[in-house]
Amino acid sequence: MQSVHVRETTLTDYTSKVRRHIISELGDRKMTDITFDDIQTALVPVSAKSASVYKSVVTLYKSIFRCAKESGIIGRDPTLFLTAQGGGVPPKEREALTDEQAERLLDAVKGLPPYVFVMLGLYAGLRREEILGLQWDSVFLDTKAPYLTVRRAWHTEHNRPVISDELKTKAAKRNIPLPDCLAACLCEAKKDSKSDYVVANRDGNPLSYTQFKQLWNYIKTRTAKDRCYYRYVDGERVKYTIHPELGQKASHNGKVVYSLDFDVTPHQLRHTYITNLIHAGVDPKTVQYLAGHENSKITMDIYAKVKYNRPEQLIGSLGNAFSQWESA
Repeated sequence: MQSVHVRETTLTDYTSKVRRHIISELGDRKMTDITFDDIQTALVPVSAKSASVYKSVVTLYKSIFRCAKESGIIGRDPTLFLTAQGGGVPPKEREALTDEQAERLLDAVKGLPPYVFVMLGLYAGLRREEILGLQWDSVFLDTKAPYLTVRRAWHTEHNRPVISDELKTKAAKRNIPLPDCLAACLCEAKKDSKSDYVVANRDGNPLSYTQFKQLWNYIKTRTAKDRCYYRYVDGERVKYTIHPELGQKASHNGKVVYSLDFDVTPHQLRHTYITNLIHAGVDPKTVQYLAGHENSKITMDIYAKVKYNRPEQLIGSLGNAFSQWESA
């Protein structure tokens, strides 16, 4: 019923949440028999998920039962007093990579498949779906001021890639100037590319979800953090833990060196780009445009946390603000 009001990717996400968190818990029950307590109990496993997932599932519950009541299927709505407030695991505070960390990350993946992806995240601030949907016809390297335009997005359905002209928001369609380092990187990548896609698999096609995980695994395997694996010994599954040390070569692959002592996520690359714009003194409206934020509140929340967490920078502004008082 909501399919005409939401994007295709949003509908896919909603459908997945309904199947995993609603039908799996209450799918064998009649709607007329469902009580508020039943739904609260069904939400217990969801509370271990992120707060955004929990909120989405609650919203779906309320939408489903509200529509059922309006259609005369049920006489009362058990979700009337249901709320998402306080549910789910709060998101971790996003931290940008330091200049040193960004440099070490690029050194670690130089010449490897994720290098172009990382460069686009760090120096163009693209979302994961924007990078994986980016085609060469949207990259303009021969102009006086090289730039790329965001006009396609990637998502997967049953692990198969789907490229859509439908972006996350209207603001996501934007032109992004390319710093010299990124322009040079893309020029080099384009010379060797046999695909329409900037980041592609060996066949020149966009990545599947599994292939993207394999791409990002090049980074994860170079992180010096404890990791576990299992082996069967005399028919029993035994857990082993290895403790990699920074600079050490991986025992299973001598080409892999544990060179990163910090975790990295795809979104962290984008957050680093936005943070660097703010530290460079770019005004909030320009940051909002380059980041593709439809809501200025998102930009300003990041701006406030980044801009005003350096006392050494604020003291100069405060001194200028109160200098006239001192002279008086």
